[in-house]
Amino acid sequence: MTKNPIFRGAATALITPMNENGVDYEAFGKLIDWQIDSGIDALVIAGTTGEASTLTDEEHREVLRYAIERIAGRVPAIAGTGSNDTAYAIDMSIYACELGYDALLVVTPYYNKATQKGLIQMFTQIADACTKPVILYNVPSRTGVNISNGVYAALADHPNICAIKEANGDISSAVATASLVGDKLDLYCGNDDQIVPFLSIGGSGVISVLSNLLPKETSDICHKFFNGDIAGSRELQFKYLDLVNALFCEVNPIPVKAAMAAMGFCENTIRLPLTPMEEEHKEKLFALMRAEGLIK
Repeated sequence: MTKNPIFRGAATALITPMNENGVDYEAFGKLIDWQIDSGIDALVIAGTTGEASTLTDEEHREVLRYAIERIAGRVPAIAGTGSNDTAYAIDMSIYACELGYDALLVVTPYYNKATQKGLIQMFTQIADACTKPVILYNVPSRTGVNISNGVYAALADHPNICAIKEANGDISSAVATASLVGDKLDLYCGNDDQIVPFLSIGGSGVISVLSNLLPKETSDICHKFFNGDIAGSRELQFKYLDLVNALFCEVNPIPVKAAMAAMGFCENTIRLPLTPMEEEHKEKLFALMRAEGLIK
């Protein structure tokens, strides 16, 4: 048993609906309600999929405030508070704790990157400043830096560091991580095409892009596995594999924003440097969504 479990199952890395005036809070509220009513296990607000990197400081704070009030304790709420500026990450993390978030998702620094020693010091300072559990978020394809198992081992005993979102795509590395710190840190899959493999090595669930579209079904992949229906879990993993691949054929969250707009949840508004999905990719995505009955 790890020190402070946050959730088991699927957490949606939720999009942030936008329009020409900024964040579309009416759409945001309806989306949060639909996710919870559909049976999602937890929600991540203002992460990578939520376009946190192009939210202004004021928007970031307001998005976090609005979401936690709308969620209203119905599911665990996790705030994306990472940054390549450690002081900003600390400030935002303290703010999220004060708002009442259940946990914080803290990504490795991007662009300026860090040495492994720098990662240890950064995560330690953020966790020291927080009153809520911290999830370490490793996504080297976007940040240019990979958290080594040595860093996980060094941080595993910190009382506020409780979990890992692993999105390095390397199952062999994840096996090594689980063997080293799996009794101290919960392991969440960060890639929707690898949920079942992560669960098989003791993972606690997934922080998912797919679940924006399919909250119940993504949660079912996890809970079928937890309940011993390994074949059923695997069947769902395979069923949605093409859809998952389509959701990542361009940089996330470009495809998922297009998908959610097609489902009527928001406008297909995305901020530069990201641009709307290419038509040829959109048609392939929409064809898969039609096959699942998500759109007509």
